[in-house]
Amino acid sequence: MAILELRDVRYTYQTQYQKVEALRGVTRSFETGQVHAVMGRSGSGKTTLLSLMAGLDLPTGGEVLYDGTATAGLDLQRYRREKAAVIYQSFRLFPLLTVAENVMYPMELRGVKPREARERAAALVDRVGLPAAALDRFPTMLSGGEQQRVAIARALGMETSLLLADEPTGNLDTANGENVLAILERLAHESGYCVVVVTHDPSIGERADTVLRLRDGVEER
Repeated sequence: MAILELRDVRYTYQTQYQKVEALRGVTRSFETGQVHAVMGRSGSGKTTLLSLMAGLDLPTGGEVLYDGTATAGLDLQRYRREKAAVIYQSFRLFPLLTVAENVMYPMELRGVKPREARERAAALVDRVGLPAAALDRFPTMLSGGEQQRVAIARALGMETSLLLADEPTGNLDTANGENVLAILERLAHESGYCVVVVTHDPSIGERADTVLRLRDGVEER
């Protein structure tokens, strides 16, 4: 089932001096239960596309639809908080919060009580392969691979079926990158998530179920 759809999506950056067409009519469906790779060189439009899928902006033409509804008709702040879980290359964990508190954060925004949020956080940390002892550690006490696992656990705390990953292995060594990719594959293939990975890593493209290759804002055929 397609949870996210792009219909003739266009995006134009307009400055005082120039107009740049970052996306020029991209159409694609992203289904649950699969890992989808979005690939392309710098300037191809893939980062802009991720921003639109994450609800950070709206297309200047065409539509991005979540579960059949265009993001232009949604409360984007609520969409970002409850529907579009994003995993970043730089982890973006709160350094002064513990692992448990980082994972609990999106739950508490939705009104989940602290005790229940803590229990869910413990289960999610275990799900991504971290020991229970990690719950009370701070991000700086963890390796890069462990921090990315915490970022995945936090995204899962949103309880959405859509996971958007921006170069999730970009700051990791080969072994940790492989572990993170394996987690994302299990989430898609065993738990039914729709995982969209924006990447320049050809090894991810080789393992993805579908690949959207962008070049100068259009799909490369």
